[in-house]
Amino acid sequence: MDKVKSRFLQELQERGFIYQTTDLNGLDDLLTKEKIAAYVGFDCTAKSLHVGSLMQIMIMRKLQQHGHKPIILLGSATTRIGDPSDKDGLRKILSDSEIEENKKSISSIFYKFLDFSQDCPNKAEIVDNIDWLGSITYLNFLREYGVHFSINRMLTFESVKNRLDRQTQLTFLEFNYMLLQAYDFVELHKTHNCKLQFGGSEQWGNIVSGIELGRKISQAELFGVTTPLITTSNGVKMGKTTGGAIWLNSAMLSPYDYWQFWRNTSDADLLKFMKLYTEIPIDEINSYCNLEGKELNDLKKRLADKATSLCHGNDNAIAARKASEKTFEDKTLDSLPIVNVASGTHLYKAIVDSGLAKSNSEAKKLIIGRGVKLNDELVEDENYMLTSSGKQVKLSIGKKKHLVIQLPLTILRK
Repeated sequence: MDKVKSRFLQELQERGFIYQTTDLNGLDDLLTKEKIAAYVGFDCTAKSLHVGSLMQIMIMRKLQQHGHKPIILLGSATTRIGDPSDKDGLRKILSDSEIEENKKSISSIFYKFLDFSQDCPNKAEIVDNIDWLGSITYLNFLREYGVHFSINRMLTFESVKNRLDRQTQLTFLEFNYMLLQAYDFVELHKTHNCKLQFGGSEQWGNIVSGIELGRKISQAELFGVTTPLITTSNGVKMGKTTGGAIWLNSAMLSPYDYWQFWRNTSDADLLKFMKLYTEIPIDEINSYCNLEGKELNDLKKRLADKATSLCHGNDNAIAARKASEKTFEDKTLDSLPIVNVASGTHLYKAIVDSGLAKSNSEAKKLIIGRGVKLNDELVEDENYMLTSSGKQVKLSIGKKKHLVIQLPLTILRK
C-alpha cells in the first residue's frame, strides 16, 4: 500500500483498517492540509449493533483522536428500504415505532466510544437521514437525481451483481437504496462539509455512487474508504458465533459474556484483533509476535480487558475478568447465573430450559457430540436424568457457555 503523510491514514494502514480507497493520494493531501468531517452510516434494523460494526466505530474514534469530526448517520429512512449489499433476500420490513426504538437504543452505543461534549472542538454528531429523505417527493427526486445514475453501471457493483449471480430476488425497492445512500453523502457535504465516507467492503458501490453524484451535482471532491471483511481464523464472519451475535449493547449481551468472547480469541487472531479493537500501541503489539503458551493466554485476557473497557467501561471489564477467573481458575460457582430445574428432568430438557439450546433434538446432538459437561465432567449419554440430592451443578456447553443448575441434584443414568 502507498506510503502516506497523514498520521491518521498511517495508523489505519498500520492497524489493518483499510481495504479500498477511491483516491488515497488525494485524501492524504486533504488530511495533511485541513481537519475534515467524515461519516459512517448504520441502519436501524436491530436494537443493537454487534462487533461486526466495531471496525467502523473504532475508525470514527481514531478519526476524532486525530482532530477530525466524526458524523454518525442513523438511517431511519433507509431502514425502510433495505440494503441489498451482502444479503440473500429482502430485509424484514419494520414498523415506524420499531425503527425509532432501535434508533434510540443504537444511539447510546456511540456515546461510549466518541466525545459528544460541547467543549470538544471536533465533537461527534449523530444525524438521521429521515430529516432530509422524508421530505423529498418521489417525482422530484427522480427528475433531479435519477438522471445521474446509470443502470448499466449499477449492475456492475458487487452488491448487485452477487445477488443476480445467485439468482436471488432483487426488488426495485432495494435497488433504490444505492440512490438514497448516494444522496445522503451529497446532503452531508452540503450541510456539514463532509468529504469522506467510511463503510464495510460491501458498501463500495454505494460509496462510489455518492462520490460520483457529488461530482455531478456540485463538483464536490469527495472520498471513500472501505474496511476489509473480518473473519476469524476458522472462517466465521466477525460478530457471529454459534451462540448468536456478539452485541455491543449490555441489555442484549452482558459485559461478562462480551469479555468471554474476546478471551476466547484464537491464537491466530490475537494480534490482529489487538490492532483493530484496542488502543494498545502498535509497536507494543508487534513485539508480541513470538509469545506462546501461558503468555498468549495472559495476552488474550488483556485483549478482553481493553475491548470490554472501551464498550462497557473499566469497572465492568474488571468485574468480568474477576468473575471469569473465579469461575474457571478458582473453580467456584457463585458468579454464574442460576437456573432452577425440577427434579426428575432429563439433562437435554434442562439444557433447553436453561436457554442453551433451542430444541430437545439440538440438546441431544450437543450431548452426543461431546459438547456438554456437568461439574467439568463430560456427559455423553443423551438419556442422563437429574434428580434431587441437595446440590448445585455447573452446566457447561462447549468452552464458553456456563451456568449453575439449582437442583439440588444427583445425576442418574436412566
